Order: sequence, then C-alpha cells, then structure tokens
Amino acid sequence: MTATQRIASVFRREFTAYFSSPLAGIFLVIYLFMSGIFTFQLGGLYERGQADLRPFFQGQPWLNLFLVPALSMRLWAEDRRTGTIELLLTLPYSVWDLVLGKFLAAWAFACVALALTVPLWVTVGWLGSPDHGAILVGYLACALLSAGFLAVGAFLSAFTKNQVIAFVLCGVASFLLLVTGFPVVLDFVSGWLPRAAVEAISAMSAMTHFESMMRGVLDGRDVLYFGSITAAFLFLNGVVVEWKKAE
Repeated sequence: MTATQRIASVFRREFTAYFSSPLAGIFLVIYLFMSGIFTFQLGGLYERGQADLRPFFQGQPWLNLFLVPALSMRLWAEDRRTGTIELLLTLPYSVWDLVLGKFLAAWAFACVALALTVPLWVTVGWLGSPDHGAILVGYLACALLSAGFLAVGAFLSAFTKNQVIAFVLCGVASFLLLVTGFPVVLDFVSGWLPRAAVEAISAMSAMTHFESMMRGVLDGRDVLYFGSITAAFLFLNGVVVEWKKAE
C-alpha cells in the first residue's frame, strides 16, 4: 500500500469509531445546542439588529476548549489503555501513518459538526444581507482553530492511558494558547519583558489570529500560524509515539 492508502485506512477506522459509540451523538447535540446559546441567547443575534454571525464565531474558541479535548482525549489514550496500540504498531503502518490518520479522522468529525451549523448562516442570509465572504472566512478560522487544538490534544493524549487526564491537559494547553494575547496577560508581562518579547507573546496567541480571520480578513500569516501549530504538534505527537514504542 502507498502512504496515502495507509493513512486512508487508519482514517476510516478512526472516523467510523466515532459513530459506533454514543460519543458522536452526545458531542454533536452539545455542540449544536451550545452554538445556538452563544448565537441567540448570549450573542443576542436578533437584538443586535445586524445580519452577521459574529456572536457565533465569538463563542467558538470557548466551545472548542471543552469539545475538542473530548474528541482528542481518546486518540492515543484509549489505545494505550486497551493495549491495541501494540497491535497497531505491529501492522504495516508507520507511526506517521497512524498520527495523520487519527488526526484527520478527528478533524473531519469536528468539521462535520461545524458544517451542521450552516443553517445559522442560512438564517442570517434570510434575515438580511450579510457579507458571505466574511462568514466563509470565519468558518475557515473555526476549522483551523479546531485543527490546532486537536493536534495539541493528540500530542498530549499520547502521554497517558487516562482519557480524563488527556482531556484536562488538552483543555489547559488550549486555554493557554488562547489567553496569551489577552490585554491582561500582555499588561502583566510588559512590566518585566522587553517590547519585542511582549509582541512575540501576543503573536503566539490563537485568539489574536482567530479574531483577525473572524472579521473576514484572510491574511496568510494567520493561516500560516494555525498550520504551523498543527504541524508542530503533529510532529511532536509522532516523536512521543516513537518514544513510547521504544519503551
């Protein structure tokens, strides 16, 4: 088999596994319900009198803090707990086939959940004349953000057999990625770090790049940021799996 076929095989196995357990239904229901809460209740879509999905996009980073770890926590922790990781590593797959296949399956599931919110876009289009280009970029930002968080979660899941620990670690790490660009954090570090370092910390924040895209601005630097975060943690994921394999 070619590398593409091997990755596709792992992808099918992992993607099917999501729908063979109650996890898929629970995840989708909670995600769609909370997206509606952020959009209509907390965001006041109707009260704002503006035909856009800004309230929906503003809630996505915080939803991802809980729902993405729920997807990523089982990627490696479950296989290590049940012992199937040893079986997987004896099959004619490389570690990188497994890393990419598992990640792509989790990301595909997250994108399915995101796609199910398209009726919100249709509703906004029916209520007014939104900037559909900006909304499309916002959806792209959500997909890229979930990819970054999933890569972080997959990396951390490879360290433990306990899914709860993997969930907590991913949630904390993703939260730190978000808040590094918050004014309160930057004000705190600006008192004892040079300006260049403060700007570097701000540039490391996922929220900084997400908000830029949420406004409808498709900047290559933002796409590169999320791509780099995803690639870096997938690489580290592979390194950890190789390391655990040698134990």
